Amino acid sequence: MTPAELEREIKVGKLRPAYLLAGSEALLRDDASRAISEAVLAGGPRDFNFDRLDGVRCTGAELLDAVRSLPVLAERRLVVLREPELKSRGPKALAEGIAAAVEELLEASSTVLVVTAATVDKRSKWVRAFREPAAVVACDPPRGDRATLAFLRQEAKRRRITLRAGAAEALAEAVGPQLLMLRQELEKAALHAGPGLPVGRHDVEAVVSQMADEPIWDLTDAIGEGRTSDGLAILGRLLGSGAPPPLLLGSLASHFRRLARSRCGASLGGHRGVVERLESQAQRYTRARLLACLQAIHETDEVLKGQGSLPADLALERLVIGLAR
Repeated sequence: MTPAELEREIKVGKLRPAYLLAGSEALLRDDASRAISEAVLAGGPRDFNFDRLDGVRCTGAELLDAVRSLPVLAERRLVVLREPELKSRGPKALAEGIAAAVEELLEASSTVLVVTAATVDKRSKWVRAFREPAAVVACDPPRGDRATLAFLRQEAKRRRITLRAGAAEALAEAVGPQLLMLRQELEKAALHAGPGLPVGRHDVEAVVSQMADEPIWDLTDAIGEGRTSDGLAILGRLLGSGAPPPLLLGSLASHFRRLARSRCGASLGGHRGVVERLESQAQRYTRARLLACLQAIHETDEVLKGQGSLPADLALERLVIGLAR
């Protein structure tokens, strides 16, 4: 099953007893998990009907206890198990517990189980347990230009953003198959176009080039050099001047994505002076640190979209502090 197929099922009210969200694209796993959660927990008290289990510490017995619990003042309850650690063996092993839990849920249950994993062995008994009416949702990044464009157009449709001819192709070419970055750059282009107006190629080119603006360079220079107080001061000036938090986050995401591409030896298009400056900044980072920065940006994006109670400006301040460490 694809994430798009999952979305269509949920829209018509179909929920399966168990889902395995498997694949290396964290954005797709998070989106799928959120959609299932909203559908399962709609109309009931979340605190009593939602268990989030740590895949490193959870045992098979604890998982079975969770899925056997009854909902409170609701039709269903939800159990989410993230990144299960499957090295241990025996009757309490988590792999055995997952297989047993899915088997029970396939019979009849008021609980929906969601297991998320970046990598799985499809030959494993616990993976094979997710047969009909359960489902495995493939959360892998798009392969090829056609798949990238399909994701981008689906994102635009979901956000009711109209794309003019050539806009999707220009954005996909500038960003590549980086789904979080595609989403952020699409939102930036929509902000640039204006509320309700279609996004054209010129909007895409404008927002992609915004990373070369001096305030963003100043901010990324301060971050890269570990000057936390300077970075916070620059961020404060940008926010004070009226820059929308999503636009600032999108600029940071686009900038750090290009730094990561440069650090990995990829060719960067654009003005020679901009490319040289990007390459110079990229040398300040290890590949591991750049990946950690991109993950921190992704987590802040979730906060700005309502996953938590932290105000947008404080979320960006926390991000700058973390990136500058």
